[in-house]
Amino acid sequence: MHTIMLKAKLHMARVTHAVLNYEGSCAIDGDLLDMAGIRENEQIQIYNVENGERFTTYAIRGEEGSRMISINGAAAHLASPGHRIIICSYAHYSEAELDAHQPALVYLQEGNVVSHTSNAIPVQLA
Repeated sequence: MHTIMLKAKLHMARVTHAVLNYEGSCAIDGDLLDMAGIRENEQIQIYNVENGERFTTYAIRGEEGSRMISINGAAAHLASPGHRIIICSYAHYSEAELDAHQPALVYLQEGNVVSHTSNAIPVQLA
């Protein structure tokens, strides 16, 4: 049996571009991709904090150091520059892999600058 688990997350990224007339995908600064361990062409889920839209696309490499998050193609209707989004990737893990699994969590602040990283989401308090 395999379990689908969170593999990586870019938390509170800011959309810098929305390009309707582009072959679909999401261009992400290559440095951020590497930090999160998201591979080029990997399926990603995007959750728009501003309007509640949730959609699936794939990651493409943006220019390193650009802090780019570009929502392209039809998905450009779902997120606009300035919107805060959460980008997640998931993977299938075997029972043997689950105990050692830790997601790569990258937290961003204004300008898509990394504020910190973690391997665990804090416990939600009541």
